[in-house]
Parts: sequence; structure tokens; C-alpha cells
Amino acid sequence: MNPERYLPRSLPQQLKGLTELALDLRWNWNHSADTLWQKVDAELWEATEDPWLILESISRKRLETLASDTDFVDELQRQFDYRKEYLSQSTWFEERHGDNKLGAVAYFSMEFGLSEALPIYSGGLGILAGDFLKTASDLGIPLVGIGLLYQQGYFRQAFDTDGNQLAFFPYNNPTMLPVLPLQGPDGEWLRISVELPGRTLYLRGWQAQVGRIPLYLLDSNDLLNDPGDRGITGELYGGGREMRLQQEIVLGIGGWRLLEALNISPTVCHLNEGHAAFVVLERARRFMELNDRSFSLSLQSTRAGNVFTTHTPVAAGFDRFAYELVARYFSGYVKQLGISMDALLALGDGLDGDDRDSFNMAYLALRGCGRVNGVSRLHGEVSRRIFCPLFPRWPQHEIPISHVTNGVHMPSWDSAAADALWTEHCGKGSWLSTLESIEQAWHNVDDEKLWAMRNRARQPLVEKVRQRLARQQAACGVSQEGVLQCLQLFDPNVLTIGFARRFASYKRPTLLLADPDRLTRLLTDTERPVQLLIAGKAHPQDEKGMRLVREWNDYMRRPEIHGHGVFLVDYDMGLAAELVQGVDLWLNTPRRPWEASGTSGMKVLVNGGLNLSELDGWWAEAYEPEVGWSLGDGQEHDHDAAWDAVEAEELYMLLEQEVVPAFYTRDEQGIPTSWVARMRQSLARLTPRFSCNRMAREYTDDYYLSAAMAYRRRAADNASLSAAIEQWHISLTNHWQQLRFGQYTVQESSTRHLFQVEVYLGKILPTAVRVELYADPLPPDADPVCVTMDRGEMLAGSTVGYQYHATMPAVRPAANYTPRVIPYHADLSVPLEANFIRWLE
Repeated sequence: MNPERYLPRSLPQQLKGLTELALDLRWNWNHSADTLWQKVDAELWEATEDPWLILESISRKRLETLASDTDFVDELQRQFDYRKEYLSQSTWFEERHGDNKLGAVAYFSMEFGLSEALPIYSGGLGILAGDFLKTASDLGIPLVGIGLLYQQGYFRQAFDTDGNQLAFFPYNNPTMLPVLPLQGPDGEWLRISVELPGRTLYLRGWQAQVGRIPLYLLDSNDLLNDPGDRGITGELYGGGREMRLQQEIVLGIGGWRLLEALNISPTVCHLNEGHAAFVVLERARRFMELNDRSFSLSLQSTRAGNVFTTHTPVAAGFDRFAYELVARYFSGYVKQLGISMDALLALGDGLDGDDRDSFNMAYLALRGCGRVNGVSRLHGEVSRRIFCPLFPRWPQHEIPISHVTNGVHMPSWDSAAADALWTEHCGKGSWLSTLESIEQAWHNVDDEKLWAMRNRARQPLVEKVRQRLARQQAACGVSQEGVLQCLQLFDPNVLTIGFARRFASYKRPTLLLADPDRLTRLLTDTERPVQLLIAGKAHPQDEKGMRLVREWNDYMRRPEIHGHGVFLVDYDMGLAAELVQGVDLWLNTPRRPWEASGTSGMKVLVNGGLNLSELDGWWAEAYEPEVGWSLGDGQEHDHDAAWDAVEAEELYMLLEQEVVPAFYTRDEQGIPTSWVARMRQSLARLTPRFSCNRMAREYTDDYYLSAAMAYRRRAADNASLSAAIEQWHISLTNHWQQLRFGQYTVQESSTRHLFQVEVYLGKILPTAVRVELYADPLPPDADPVCVTMDRGEMLAGSTVGYQYHATMPAVRPAANYTPRVIPYHADLSVPLEANFIRWLE
């Protein structure tokens, strides 16, 4: 494909490399090219930082001027060479997995936050997905992204003159976005289709390039579709339940079909949330067609290669669809699968009456994937509790959901001042390998350099806040004099606190407003002032969230707060970057445990910013007194207003008695040594742990490789292993109820206990089960005791009974232990794929 054919004009020969540079979203984190684009059009660069938009917008005359500028042409060639060097250099994945037993990974996500130049995200889920693609590029992980190209994306925020939130949906013109149409073998625009009730939906394919990683996007805005269907990919998280179902069909079923049209055969599918769960059906359906196998056997084969990451901290957050709606959209599809509608609906069913009236996408994802994880250690625990109803009689800590704590792509979020210090002390390629040397490197940086970096990073933030505030005031009709005054507000030497996120009630965005007068005293202290920067959006249909936005707007309009605090409108990636690069302290106040991970606070780490956060999400595992401040007692209190008041008081106390004094208590060189000590520990200990580099390597080593190998084993020899597993599973299903315990005896002594139990297996083979001696964790945060009991001789007079025995040291009472029987298969994940268990009553 020649990308220049999609420009409105041809480029002079000397400038041919500009197109390739503009289309590679690596410019979003490779800031060496910033001066190049600034020279192309300084005003547009300042306003958009969008190379493709600049290239689409500049005049022919300007292009010819640049072509004759030898310095510009030389710099263009240098940047082009840098890109070629980046793409050709050895990567972590090649060095660690040179044989590439992984194959390809397809990463499905409803949203991707890569840059404001491609606004197809709403918040944390999408920005995480964008950071993941960038990191996969840096590390050379063989991955492709699959998403949707929205005509409008998420809403843009504005305020009316009373401070109420307004929502606008500007059109995403694809010709002005850094994406190109995908071409089929015939050179025409690549189209795929999916069947909807009574009609065919045609989908166009687009590609964005993220360094080494392609991101493929589907778009329903095709003239071949009905007008209503053209809007399916119109608005991110917009419309009603039916449109959401349509979008998820496009993402999962359409996404897999797009991969096939591109001749991409991934070994691993990674579902970033349950939105993409329909891909497990389509992947199994295609396996059926290619191998002439049943749907159940095909799902058995393909699920081994599927990974499901859940980000949801409450069961109510899962996408659910009414049975009638699913039945209407999948009535033809189930015929292709060769199963009944009831069998399909059962894949999204709860058990024991739970969720029996709706189809749960998270349940489908869990039942269609071989590996499931939450996004922080605490969220893993919460997820095991949420999914517990699907695994009756299993202890909660054995629910088969692990965790990979989220991380952020540090090079995307560092300030120029931070980047310079990182390069000096950790090397230019510090985020391209395994990060072992980072902690020691920061211990070698003196206080003066650390504090100078923090001061340099705060100054551009203050300048940008002044400019944003001036624009906001002008839009509200403030006089020219008032607008000019905005350009003098705020102080680059004052402690700066940031709070920015989606305004949802569980995030308690107004906890700091519990006592407005006390907050005012904190901000306006003449000797130790504080400036507060607030930003965030409430979903247009969330009335309570919009009231919380209004509360902050009302407070910021108090005359005494002028110059000490501001609510910055239209929180997006650009504003987020300004904030995390410049603030000294990042504030986070969710109700535990409803922040699954949270990544905004991770972004300040690379810039030397500190965190004051609820002990929730990632901060629950990151916090130590040496790296920041914590809020709360580490327990759950639900919607307890009295507890909210307790934590509000604690928050004020922390700010007044610890945070502010630490920032303003200086040594003879003017350095706040206590504050800088926390900065050093945070940079050294937390940036490696909570970087997307660590996260991507963890997914690759612990999830993708094992998933790829498991899938290949099951798919080999026309899925012969899957066929054997299916027969094994059918046998257990048919005969599990016959399994029973016989006599159980315990011989106790002062040093050890001997446990013996009779187990009658019926028609179940003894090799198909494992008899275990189990004891709950003691104390609660310890690991459980789970010991496989040895099988003895067959019981006399019985053809199906055996005596099992185990000896345990007498460190716990014998009554703590209970025998149980669980399935066993070397190639299966229990209980994820075989949910049987029998306890001795």
C-alpha cells in the first residue's frame, strides 16, 4: 500500500519520508521528532501535536519551501534513519524467545488510547490498551491489535455559564486520522461482513501503525449498510443495549474475520475485558469448518489459546444482554455452530438462579478462555469473589483467576525534564529491556538533581494551565482583561496537587470537598500555599456524576480560590500528560475495592511525582511509607457515609500535617529532603514494578507462551487431544454423582497424623481424579494446605474402591483437614475447565 495516495496532494521528492513518519504513532512517545514537526507548522503543532493532521493541512507552497530547506531535509533523513534503526534493532522478545514458539497474539479491545490524534478511547481501559501496544512494539512482542474506528468516539466536555457539563460529539473524519484503508488481494478496500437479523452488515477495515505493531480497526459507516447500521461504530459506549450488542458482535466476530481476511492466524487471542467475548465463538466456529469437528470439541481446542483479562471490580459492571435480544441476533449463528439456542445461552448463564434472565459477556469469556486474570493483586481477590457462584463448593482462593497488575508505558508519560534525567542515569534504552539496573541507578542520583527535575517539570504545567484557563474563561464570556489576568495566575514554585479521572460516585471525587472552608484554608495559606488542579468527565447519562462535576465547578468559582485552584475542562490524553508530568502529588480517593487497578497514579512515578491514595487497586500493593501516603484502613466499607467522613478527616490531616510540611521544610540548599527521599524511593522501587514493560513481559512469559503451546497441543492431529479430553469430560459428567466416600480414619500422635479414607469411584478411572487432603489457610493470609493422598490397593470385595492415605506433621489439629476428590488431567486447567468437586461430608 502506498500511503501517499491518500494524501490530498503529492509530496516533493525530498519530503517523501514525512508520510511514513506521520503515520507511525511512535511519534507519540519518540519526542526526538517534535522539532521536525514544529518546523513544518509551529502553530498547528502547538494546537494539535498531530503530524498527520499537519501533513494533511499545510499548503503546497509550504511544502516546497521545506523541500528547499537543506537543514530540514537533513533532519528528516535523520528521523527516518532513527525509525529504521528502531524497527531493525534486536528486541527483548527476540533475545529471550528467538525461536518464537509464541506465534502471533491478537489483542481485542473496545477502545485504544494511543494519542489525541486517534480519539477512539474513553478512559483507563483504552489508555491501558494503547500503552500495551506501544510496549509490545518496544519489546518486539509479535502482537496485533483489533478494535473499532468510531465516527465520533467518546464525548468531548464543555461547561455552560453555570458550570454544568455539556457533551459534544465531534466527527472523526478518517481522512484526517493517522489510519489507512486496508486493501484486499485485488487492491480494493478490504471489506468483511457479519450477519445481523434480516440483513448483512458490511465492515470496512483500517490500519493504524504503532511502531512495530499494527492496529486493525473496523468501521460500519459503509454506504452498503442501512442508515441505522452505519452508526453502529458511531459512538463509543453510546446508544442502548442493542447497539452495544451490535458493537460487540462487530468486535469479536468481525474482528476474527478481519484477521482471517488478512491471512493472520493468531495462536493466542487476548480479550481486554468481556466486550470481545464473541471472538471465542467465532474462533471455535472457524476451527469447526477447517477441521470438520463439533462445536464443543472446537471450543475445547481453541479456548486453550484464549486469555481473558477482567477489569471489572463489581458484578454489576459486566455487560449483560436479555436472552430475547441474544436469541434474535444469534438464531442463524447457532445453526452454523450446530448447537441449540439454549446451549449458546448457557455459555453466558449464571448458576443456581444467578443471572438466569440475561446473557453475561464475562461468563462467556471465562468459559471460552484457558486463562483468566484480574489487573491487580487486590482485584484478583475481588474477581475470585465475583466469579465464585460459577464454581460452587470450591474455596474462594481456588477460583481460577490470577492477576497481572497493570502498568503504564513510561516513555509516553515522562516530561522533558524527567526524560533527560532518565537518559543520563539509566540510558536511552532503559525501557527496552528488563529494568534490573533502574533501582540502583536512582540511588546514585543526588538530591539537588532530583529536586531540579521536579521544579523544571512543574513550570510548563503552570504555563499550560494558565493558557487553558484563559481559553475556558474566554469561552464563558469573561472580559479581555479577565482573560489576560488568567495568564498571571498560579505559581511554578507552589506545591501542586492533581486529581483527574472519570467522575463516578464510587471514585468519590468530592471527598476533598467534604469541608470546603478547611480546603480553602489549606489552599490559601500565605506561608505554605497549595494549588489544586481538578479534571474529569461524567458520562452524559450519569446525573449523579455530573452533579459532582458541578460541585467542583461551584467551589472553584469562589473568589478566594481564584489562582489557587481550577477545574480544567475536557480531560483527555493531552491534558492527562500535562498533569502527570507536572504535579507534585497525585490524589486518588475511590471506595475500596472498586478501583480494579487505576493507572493514573502510575504515570506520575516516572516524573518524580508522589501518590496519596486509598489503599485500593495498584496502590494496595505498591504503598510503603517511604514512597508516598495512604488513605483508609485497607478494609471494605461499602457506601458507608460515616466512613466517608472518617476518611475525609484523615485526608485533611494527611495534607495538613504530613504532605504540606514535607514539601515546604527545606535544608540550607532549599531542598525538601524528606520529600526528595520519597521521590527517590518512588522512582527507584515503583517505576520498574508498575511499568507496562513489566506487565507485557509477564503476560508473554506467564500467559501467552503457555496458551500458545496448549492450543497447539490440542489442535494437533486433527484435535485428537481435544477429542480425548472431551471423552474424559463426558465420562466425569455422566458418572460424578456415583463417586462416594467410605470409611475415614485418623491416627493421631504428638508428631504426626495418619489419614486414611476409602473412595468408591464407580465408573470413573482412578487416573482421572486426584484425592486430596485439604485445610483452609491459617492464618487467613497464608496459603491453604493441599496434599495429594496416595492410592493404596483396591479394597477387598470391591472393583471400584480404593483406600487413600497421607501423613501430615502434627502442627495443626487433625480436625482441620478434610478429604476431597477433584478431577485430574495433565492438559487441563482445574476447575476452570472441569468444575467438579466432592468433599467428605
